[in-house]
Amino acid sequence: MPSYTVTVATGTQWFAGTDDYVYLTLQGTDGCSERHLLDKPFYNDFERGAVDSYDMTVEEDLGEIQLIKIEKRKYWYQDDWYLKYITVKTPVGDYLEFPCYRWITDEKEVVLRDG
Repeated sequence: MPSYTVTVATGTQWFAGTDDYVYLTLQGTDGCSERHLLDKPFYNDFERGAVDSYDMTVEEDLGEIQLIKIEKRKYWYQDDWYLKYITVKTPVGDYLEFPCYRWITDEKEVVLRDG
């Protein structure tokens, strides 16, 4: 089963971090992954200025990654988040960068393409 390493960079602005749930979906030329919750147990994810990495294992080869989908869902109260970028390391060792550089507000899905 293929494994991807996803690195998420949060901005350094005041209140840029979030405590909300963050989900990621990978979309490739050969398929789409399931929605994965990005969370490390007993760790405060997505703090201001943080660069966090997560391992994602998928059922089948997705082919060449074309885009990613980020979903933010409320944990406790409405909490905006400034996402700088996400990088994905593919099973063959390639690195793809998905720039965002914007605030993600409310509970919505954001689609990012390879930069």
